[in-house]
Amino acid sequence: MSAFRPFFLQIGSGRRLLTYHPCSETCKGMVLYVPPFAEEMNKSRRMAALQARNLAKIGYSVLQVDLYGCGDSSGDFKDARWEIWKDDLRLALAWLKTQHDLPVTLLGLRLGALLALDFAADADCAIDRILLWQPVHSGETYIAQFLRLRLANAMIAGREKVSLQDLKRELASNGTLEIAGYELAHELAESIGRLKLGELGKTGIPHHWFETMPDASLSLSPASARILDAWINRGITAHVHKVQGEPFWSTQEITDCPDLITGTAQIFSA
Repeated sequence: MSAFRPFFLQIGSGRRLLTYHPCSETCKGMVLYVPPFAEEMNKSRRMAALQARNLAKIGYSVLQVDLYGCGDSSGDFKDARWEIWKDDLRLALAWLKTQHDLPVTLLGLRLGALLALDFAADADCAIDRILLWQPVHSGETYIAQFLRLRLANAMIAGREKVSLQDLKRELASNGTLEIAGYELAHELAESIGRLKLGELGKTGIPHHWFETMPDASLSLSPASARILDAWINRGITAHVHKVQGEPFWSTQEITDCPDLITGTAQIFSA
């Protein structure tokens, strides 16, 4: 198998770090990986690398991108915006298409799943398939959970108690708010807060939803089931795959989920 290749692409707002995992033999297709948000991206780097190597081994070239203000790409996190991130995906997809004129699969993790779906809705280049790893259901709820990290840190430090609404008002008033080492911009929070998984999705493209749980024999949560029903009612082709594993994107120690890697490869091998 060919070695992965990290490199920078220069664009108007700086440069983006891309990491390309070419397949070793005849290429069957390509995958653009859309990373999760903030610290979840760092927690998931190992799983993203394992996934890329495994797909490259079975004939699919994979491109990973550090979005603006994230990882080793240009910019500060406080200046990141949802539309800039969508532009980053356009850049990455355009580069990927220069390698092979083959179908492209989007693979998004957590908030990256919402970004992948939102990007696919207006992507100029046809997307062949969308894979979602543990997609976030509601951008509004996700941002509220992110803000609660600051509440928890304040309680641990014994500082004056504040509410979630206090933090939202402070974010709106000041324009940014530091949370767990990340300076979140009000504009980015607003964009994320408007997103709902059930309202995204694109007809004519198969969607594969991977749900990681302690026991894969368990049923989907009622919230997930309602989203799937909404997709079906809108004519979206959706397949759910339950796999056993830990929430590697949030565990304290770096954790693998082998069943997720195997299950994802089976979609490409089918």
